[in-house]
Order: sequence, then structure tokens, then C-alpha cells
Amino acid sequence: MTVLVLLAACDGEYTPRPRGYFRIDLPEKKYCRYDSLCPFAFEYPVYAVIENSDDTINDPCSFNLLFPAFRARFYLTYKTGNGNIQGYIEESHKFVYKHTIKADAINEKLYIDSLRKVYGVLYQIKGNAASSLQFYVTDSTEHFLRGSLYFGTVPNKDSLLPVIEFLQEDMIHLMESLQWKKK
Repeated sequence: MTVLVLLAACDGEYTPRPRGYFRIDLPEKKYCRYDSLCPFAFEYPVYAVIENSDDTINDPCSFNLLFPAFRARFYLTYKTGNGNIQGYIEESHKFVYKHTIKADAINEKLYIDSLRKVYGVLYQIKGNAASSLQFYVTDSTEHFLRGSLYFGTVPNKDSLLPVIEFLQEDMIHLMESLQWKKK
């Protein structure tokens, strides 16, 4: 009798629980200044570690900001103008739009600081693309800095979204605090 009541109570439909994700504790926002022999300076988060890129020997002003707690990395690449700023901008645009296959949308936010001569674009790549944030800044004649965010894991917009939004603030802060040095 009890078995019949239990079987009658189940109508055969089973709704699984949605997959859960680990809670991510985000650190307090604090910044320190990066100032080296490179022709630029900026502020970066204290919870990031500066690491040499694979091409640091040939290009000492290209390096990475590593975020160990999030398994994330900002790849930063600096190039001198050499009359090719427009070419660097087009190359950055191509890098961003290579993610169109997996992206749900790509938003561009223009950045202009005429006082410090820092002009650029922040790209927000929505969806399960390999890189969710990219940017470039330039003074339009001599300096060009490109940055891109990658995670050391398979992209999953649902689980990574809180970290992406958190690191986006850091990327914007880097752009807003950037200053070109005079020769």
C-alpha cells in the first residue's frame, strides 16, 4: 500500500537541480603603481602579480598581470608608434572580432582623456569567448598599449561572470590611470 502511494505521488517527471558554482570571495580594491623604464606608468591591483611574457627579452615593455586567485591573466603588449598606430588599431580590432564565433555580443566603449593624451577602446566580449575583455590605448602618434584578459580554464560565462565584472573594473582603472612618459 505504501509503495502504491509513493508511486502515485510521482508523475514520472524529474526536474534536476541546476548546477551550482563555488562561491568566489573577491578581494578589496587596492592599487599600486607600475613605473619602470617603459614609456608608460599605470596603477594595477595589489592582488595581481607582474610576470614576464614569453617575449620579454625582445620586448621588455610587454608583460602580463597574473591574477592567481582567479586563474586569470591580463596580457599587455606595448609597441612604439613608428608611423603605424593605425595598423596596430586595426590589428587589435581583428583580434577582438576573431571571437565572434563564440561571442553573443561585442560592446565597444570609447575612452578619451585629452589632458593626458590617452585614447582607446575597451571591448566587452559577451558569451563563452576565450577572451572576455580587451582594450587598447594610444597617444595617437608614439605609443600603443594593448591588453587582453584570458582565464586558465574553459570559458563559461555563467561561472566566470562575477570575476569578469570584477576584473573589468581593474582594466578600466589601468586605462584611466595610464600616463605616457616624455622622452
